[in-house]
Amino acid sequence: MKVIRWEEAQVKENPYGVDARLLYETEHAQVVHLFLKPGEKLKRHVTPVDVFFYVLEGEGVVEIGDEKRKAKKDDLIDSPANIPHCWYNESNAPLRILVVKVPRPTKPTNIL
Repeated sequence: MKVIRWEEAQVKENPYGVDARLLYETEHAQVVHLFLKPGEKLKRHVTPVDVFFYVLEGEGVVEIGDEKRKAKKDDLIDSPANIPHCWYNESNAPLRILVVKVPRPTKPTNIL
């Protein structure tokens, strides 16, 4: 059995400049843990595969396509492939998000 603690996973270098840690990756899926400090945001981008976000801690604003709404702990947000999306932590507390991409992307994400 393999157990991975997010705090012990290595921060993955990324074009967003945020704390992103790859927790799981196979040919079928990819799971990333995002940690956004107060005031941080994820740049608007397009992912070539379906993604869902699960808020583990905190509150933030998620933007998918033309929709923008607040999301909080235990919310699951669906983000279809090829639709621009981003996250904003406008709070005074950390925001932790589990990002699940299905299938694992084989093409790069396009930052807008």
